Amino acid sequence: MQSPTQPDSSGLKRLRLSAALNAGRLAGEVSRRLGKGSGTVVRGRVALKVAPDALATLSAGRQTIVITGTNGKSTTTRLVCAALGGDVATNSTGANMAPGILTALDENASPMAVLEVDELHVPAVMLATRPLVVLALNLTRDQLDRTHEVSRTSQIWGTAFSRHPVKVIANAADPHVVAAALEGEPVWVDPGLRWTEDATVCPRCGQLLDWWSDGRWSSACGLAMPVADYTVTPTGVRLIDGRQIPFTLNLPGDVNRGNAVFAIATAAAMGVPPELAAQRLSEVDTVDGRYSTLDLGMRDARLFLAKNPAGWAAALAMIENGSALAVGINARVADGADTSWLWDVPFELLAGQTIGAIGDRRDDLAVRLRYAGALPVVDDDLLRLAGKLPPGPMVVAANYTAFREMRRYVR
Repeated sequence: MQSPTQPDSSGLKRLRLSAALNAGRLAGEVSRRLGKGSGTVVRGRVALKVAPDALATLSAGRQTIVITGTNGKSTTTRLVCAALGGDVATNSTGANMAPGILTALDENASPMAVLEVDELHVPAVMLATRPLVVLALNLTRDQLDRTHEVSRTSQIWGTAFSRHPVKVIANAADPHVVAAALEGEPVWVDPGLRWTEDATVCPRCGQLLDWWSDGRWSSACGLAMPVADYTVTPTGVRLIDGRQIPFTLNLPGDVNRGNAVFAIATAAAMGVPPELAAQRLSEVDTVDGRYSTLDLGMRDARLFLAKNPAGWAAALAMIENGSALAVGINARVADGADTSWLWDVPFELLAGQTIGAIGDRRDDLAVRLRYAGALPVVDDDLLRLAGKLPPGPMVVAANYTAFREMRRYVR
């Protein structure tokens, strides 16, 4: 029999959690004061060190949505939050592993949580948070010097979806996503765009996939593109019953219209009528600095983020004809040290144009641009570089750490 002077196990658990969260908050504050960063990640790391089950404890009782994929996680997370409406706990800074997620849940006790999650951390985060819905956007090559091949990540997802029965809002146009989502309870979305470079063979049988002229795909083993429940249209989204719902989006590009359809489908899975979810999407015009306006002295520029070949292809497609372009490339830990992927980006679309090259690997970028037929202008100062580019509207597109550096010019 437990002594009346001793706390029960649940009491000890609460005490440990409280101590862990307080220690994490203190560590985060010290990190900020020392100028080491926002403190978001270190705060979560310290808390998890003291109480390894803190994430599961903070997730208990919440309705949780997990959003993952190689590209578009942060933007789609923001769109899902808008589509749901009301107060939502979310890791809006993009810190998408357990420490950053824990900090987000500690800062907001909302019963609804929308969590961006790194592709390889999906199983662990699902185990801790027990989501009702997982949104699986896409799978493409990304930082191959430190991540798995696409097919391996698909297998990891599939195993996680089968172990914890979950509704999966899934990209019907991506064979690797489809193979994984079939292990859960899929709701299919066709976002309209196709990236076939990372989907040449079937993730199940290994045979070459057939990509048809209408954008559909199939495999000899029977795996094929499912009929979509939600399909992007030029003005909005078409539901599986044929109804069409318009929406207005203040984010650029066809890729973001596809992301908006994912958000509508996810909100619908949580009980929000598609018409209402669609109306709410116009609230979003920037996402953690993406698409914001930079003040570069004598001219303004719009800031884009792109991190891998598929992401860069989407970013280049968003840039309006006649816009001056500066590209920033770093190769630090968060970016991945290997920049050979530059040769898989369709920079040939820029042939004949004068393009700015900046960042730690600006010289490597300049070589790639020259081979693509562009005319690179290299500089290590963004303000000075802006003055060397053709007049008119300007876009600055950068990979992760270069993007973070350029945010200091946000108007």
